[in-house]
Amino acid sequence: MIKQFDCILFDADETLFEFDAYKGLNKMFAQHGVTFSQEDYQEYQALNLPLWTAYQQHEIDAEQLKTRRFDPWAKVLNLPASTLNQQFLASMAEICQPLPGAKALLDAIAPHVRLGIITNGFTDLLHARLASTGLGHYFQVLTISEQFGLAKPAPEIFQHTLEQLEGCQAGRTLMVGDTPESDIAGGINAGMKTCWLDHGDKTLPETIRPDWQVPTLSALQALLV
Repeated sequence: MIKQFDCILFDADETLFEFDAYKGLNKMFAQHGVTFSQEDYQEYQALNLPLWTAYQQHEIDAEQLKTRRFDPWAKVLNLPASTLNQQFLASMAEICQPLPGAKALLDAIAPHVRLGIITNGFTDLLHARLASTGLGHYFQVLTISEQFGLAKPAPEIFQHTLEQLEGCQAGRTLMVGDTPESDIAGGINAGMKTCWLDHGDKTLPETIRPDWQVPTLSALQALLV
């Protein structure tokens, strides 16, 4: 099937890399002598998740997202929210691991297609992860919403990525991601083929129909090659 494509684009969080925010927050708050509980995490997510939705809908920018999610803890610890955010991202970079099958998949497909990443995550974290995991050399382009100014599912961020990959056309590009509303809907709206990496923790809306659906990166590798 890989002969159908000239380019394959990946999301980052929970598509190529594990993203255990609870573990990262635990590590970060331990620096301040704070035991971060599941209840604390639920309160954090109650603030964090709506901010991500607002970011993807271009109602707030990346800096507002980074700081607002830590505003309550900034008051408790008497620290700038920006400092807590920096420490959190550093902790996430330190614990980062590729998802199972990521390196084998990239090894298998890299000789046949050009590869890129489109992420709504943050610049410093992505570069730190690529460096620590040794995966950076596989990718010809990295498109980061924080730098581009628009987040997935905006079609512009997908079009911009294709422009960076000379000769790649939307119809011969595959977008792979774990979030239907940003990765799959965005890829579809940009005219790409799409593959949903279904970890079993998200619901696929009836209006979003990926071309393929796989449970693991190993299954994607078997599908492609």
